[in-house]
Amino acid sequence: MTEELKQRLSELKAQIEEANYHYYGLDDPIMTDAEYDQLMRELLAIEKQHPEWVTSDSPSQRVGGYVASQFPKVRHREPLLSLDNAYNAGDLIDFDRRVRSVAPDAEYLVELKIDGLTVALTYENRILVRAATRGDGEIGEEITANVKTIRSVPLRLREKEGLDLDSVLDIRGEGYMPKDSFLQLNTEREEEGLSLFANPRNAAAGSLRQQDSRITAQRKLGYFSYQLLQAEQLGLKTQKEVLEVLKDLGFVVNPNYRVFSNIEDVIDYCQQMTERRHSFPYEIDGLVIKVNSFAQQRELGYTAKSPRWAIAYKFPAEQVETVVKDIVINVGRTGVLTPTAVLQEVFVAGSTVGRATLHNLDYIRDKDIRIGDHVLLHKAGDVIPEIIKSLPEKRTGREVVFEMPAECPSCGSPVLKLEGEAAHRCQNISCPSRQREALIHFVSRDAMNIEGLGPAVIGQLLDNGLIKDAADLYYLKFEQLVKLERMGEKSAQNLLNALEQSKQRGLAALLFALGIRHVGVKAAKLLANRYGDIEKLKRAKEEELQNIGDIGAVMAKSIVSFFQDQANVDFIERLKKAGVKMTADKKASSQVLAGKSIVVTGTLQNWDRREIEQLIEDLGGKASSSVSKKTSFVLYGENPGSKLAKAKSLGIPVIDEQEFKKMIE
Repeated sequence: MTEELKQRLSELKAQIEEANYHYYGLDDPIMTDAEYDQLMRELLAIEKQHPEWVTSDSPSQRVGGYVASQFPKVRHREPLLSLDNAYNAGDLIDFDRRVRSVAPDAEYLVELKIDGLTVALTYENRILVRAATRGDGEIGEEITANVKTIRSVPLRLREKEGLDLDSVLDIRGEGYMPKDSFLQLNTEREEEGLSLFANPRNAAAGSLRQQDSRITAQRKLGYFSYQLLQAEQLGLKTQKEVLEVLKDLGFVVNPNYRVFSNIEDVIDYCQQMTERRHSFPYEIDGLVIKVNSFAQQRELGYTAKSPRWAIAYKFPAEQVETVVKDIVINVGRTGVLTPTAVLQEVFVAGSTVGRATLHNLDYIRDKDIRIGDHVLLHKAGDVIPEIIKSLPEKRTGREVVFEMPAECPSCGSPVLKLEGEAAHRCQNISCPSRQREALIHFVSRDAMNIEGLGPAVIGQLLDNGLIKDAADLYYLKFEQLVKLERMGEKSAQNLLNALEQSKQRGLAALLFALGIRHVGVKAAKLLANRYGDIEKLKRAKEEELQNIGDIGAVMAKSIVSFFQDQANVDFIERLKKAGVKMTADKKASSQVLAGKSIVVTGTLQNWDRREIEQLIEDLGGKASSSVSKKTSFVLYGENPGSKLAKAKSLGIPVIDEQEFKKMIE
């Protein structure tokens, strides 16, 4: 039995890492999230039973939990040198002239310069044994536990025929935070009254230097590899070969690299990427141009600080000047008062900007921003409008120093600033602005998903006194709705139908909808799966909650505090009386789709995309995103697109919605 269990553990490790490779390395998922989670749960259960079997390359090590008291110093095997910079075509032409004086026939490999932080990885016998920051180039800090939480970093290298991988291998690459993760992180921190990260690079650096690696795991970092120190020892001759081998070993390599034979084409590509820089899901600040041949790199050599065979082309800074016309206050659902600059509209980084968040009073004071000031503006992470600094030399004396109001501008309640927080908060749980934001959150897609209830309709319902909170939504009458502006009989009935349907969303959606501080979509699903019923969750203790993966001390305390508040308990009771489901959905008993890989394309009449994918999984199938020879059949709706054509060309069965319904009945 023990040997069988060991064998199963080995199989699980291989399956999970293979899934990671396909998902992150190839962008071609081979299993659903539900299937992945099931494998991980089984692996964790075995390792909990036999902790002596846990190895450093186990996928369980990606979950986090290691708390470091300090980061040990690491001396790099070879120094991590900086690159000389080029700011225009002339600088690149000068670089080319110097290169061709030594290597007349040199080719250039051009890569995107990811705006993150350099992370050096060391593998021994194909196993990741150490990860370290760049530091001063000679000595960095060991951050192995944190880097293991990045799914795009292989814990064990894949085998590569013809390469001896059993020795020590050193990989270098860039750790980064995607733009959407950066935006989500700062939004959460702002709601919590915490200081914000200036840009994705700083956010990634802060995340990788967390002493609790569980926090790093939650921040969804990425990693692009680009260098293998032992490349020539393995018989590789060019940087292009290195990138191809890195992909084969299981690393994610940025796909936007190109090889050019002359500097004119390099300059053209730099110009193309300058124009496209905002289109990538991660931040880039330029391109890196390298001589492709390692033999020619050796000929060119190094200066004291940088290689002569490489240069970094830096994008021109996108900063514009504008004027702060006013500073207004927005009150969020947690009561945080957020000052926002109303700007003279200006075009920057691909769009027109008329507002920029100022986060909190400390931020305004640190940057000395006043109403009427001329300021410099850019987009942090190419996403968020941010005032870089004020221009005091342009002041006329009519500028006004901003003061945070002593009373909430929405409800008039006292505004408090808690010790240790940067945020000012309205403490009134019945504040109209708080209620409005809480309602918008409650009806959102990942929450109760109530169609027809946008901000405008919610505003009308509040202004007309028809509702005070989300529970009131379920007691609305047809005759009340039809009296609203631009609300006809059909719209009113559709809204009532949507409200009725939302009652069956289940516990996970409800928990997210309740807006418990620190509880996001993922945590809500974890809690729903663990407890199954809101009454059981209400009785949970902090220590018990902390034993659930990804539920830390702060979140556990927030959950317990939420259910100890009588107003929240009363609110939930009103939802229950209205018929809102308070239990988790049970898996469908039928497994009619077991073992089948199904691709959905086009618009279906009976299900939206999330609903049909969940149904497929509940019935034992796998909802795949791409058509391949492994696809069992394609389910198509209106406007199916290219996936249907590909399926037909491969001889894969295709069925419409009616055929599918018959299949699962």
